[in-house]
Amino acid sequence: MRNLVTGDLESPVSKVQSGSNDLRCALPRTIDEGFRDFLTKLTPSSIESEAAKRHRASIEACLQSNFGLKRFVRIGSFGNGTSISGFSDVDYLASLPTDQLTANSTSTLVKVRAALDTRFPTTGVCVRCPAVAVPFGTSVSERTEVVPADDVGTKDGYKVYDISDCAGGWMRSSPDAHNAYVRGVDQKFGGRAKALIRFLKAWKYYRNVPISSFYLELRVAKYAADESSIQYDIDVRIILAQLLSADLAAMQDPMGICGLIPACKSQADREDALSKLTTASTRADKARECTKEGKISEAFDWWRLLYDNAFPTYYL
Repeated sequence: MRNLVTGDLESPVSKVQSGSNDLRCALPRTIDEGFRDFLTKLTPSSIESEAAKRHRASIEACLQSNFGLKRFVRIGSFGNGTSISGFSDVDYLASLPTDQLTANSTSTLVKVRAALDTRFPTTGVCVRCPAVAVPFGTSVSERTEVVPADDVGTKDGYKVYDISDCAGGWMRSSPDAHNAYVRGVDQKFGGRAKALIRFLKAWKYYRNVPISSFYLELRVAKYAADESSIQYDIDVRIILAQLLSADLAAMQDPMGICGLIPACKSQADREDALSKLTTASTRADKARECTKEGKISEAFDWWRLLYDNAFPTYYL
């Protein structure tokens, strides 16, 4: 048998002698191992990924027959490799012919909702601006959201669209550009930037924090872009502190397409998020202090508090 930590081969004798210690050897005993195991937990399984793809063809066919389609592409967390197991749904951008859109973007959402509801009458299709949600099945990974969009050209080689601004108007968006930005930062760190994004999104979901996932994704990517290395416990703490210090202010789109990107949908959401952010920042500080003092078990306890007990348990 092979030791799960070192990779060394073990004899059957040593396997028997070690008994229950074998399980502990595979469980986290350092903060780095804790975040490693947590990342595995956060990453959607192949079953979830397949569920996310399952309804694409039928939605695409419905939109094509009702409106015509210029482009239908997966966007959002699943499209960018930053989704969270058990929480992230699947998003698609549906670029429709301009003559199928209305001056009032809310009317366009209503039209698309009506078409999808006719095709999928038992799913409970509804408008969730700037998208139309089709909640297939019982798992979140089957819940599908479609963002109607108008192709308005390109910027720096990336497609730019108008999508609903949730107030009847239209606003600029470029999933291609933003995905490329995050991907470029992530490549600099060999995949650790997207992992860092997942850790911040995990806090949002586990603690029900009303902060935009899109905002968190770009905030973390922008932070990482200026760093020389990523150490998860240190950088999660710093990002939480920076978000709190900035009072969750809107951020400038690093790709220069959307203008200002708000952190929350409303002032009430912002106040709720700031309250939870204050608590999270304190807990991350405590966890880091314990780590520096060699109190690893206590550090794990603070991370478990921050993530509502979803962070791995420490083992001696």
